[in-house]
Formats: sequence, C-alpha cells, structure tokens
Amino acid sequence: MSPRARPHFCSLDAAMDVLSGKWKILILWELREQPRRFGELRRLVPGISEKVLVQQLRELEADGVVSRESHDGAQPRVEYSLTQAGLELTKALQPLTDWSLRYLVRV
Repeated sequence: MSPRARPHFCSLDAAMDVLSGKWKILILWELREQPRRFGELRRLVPGISEKVLVQQLRELEADGVVSRESHDGAQPRVEYSLTQAGLELTKALQPLTDWSLRYLVRV
C-alpha cells in the first residue's frame, strides 16, 4: 500500500507503510550496494515467489524508493536500483541491523 493511500498518525506510521510486507526490507537491503536484475533479486532473497517479488518491487517503485530501468540492446534487461529516498531509507535501517547483531550475539 502506498504511504499516500491512507492518513497516518505519525511519521513513523508512514515509514512503516513503505516497509510493510515480509520481503521489502530484504529487497531494499540487496539493492543498497548496486542495481540488481530481477533474477538476481530472486536468488538473493530466498523463499520469495516471482509473483510476490514483482508485487513488492512495484509497491516500492510506487513509493519512490526503488527505480526500474529498462535497457535495450542485444540482450534487453531490466535493473532495479534505489532512488535517493531509498538510499536514505537503507541508511536509516543500518542502526536496526546493528541492534540485531548485538542482540543476536547475546541470545
């Protein structure tokens, strides 16, 4: 669901709308260092179906955090990359990753 589709109670609520879904954070995390083709993302996010990956990428694109670029040529391809907003979002996720590593070490 696009963050603009419903009223939000606070700014965190809007951010959680963008991240909602089982796979979105993992997709964003795989795009943080370089653009990826669809097949690459499918391999890097084990367990996700093709249908769900397409859906999640479309939602992330609609929310302005992922960009889809078609390349024509001898071997046409589509690449997905983070927009500036997506880069900022993955930077915001880094402290959560750090917390998770600290917590999981203790468990």
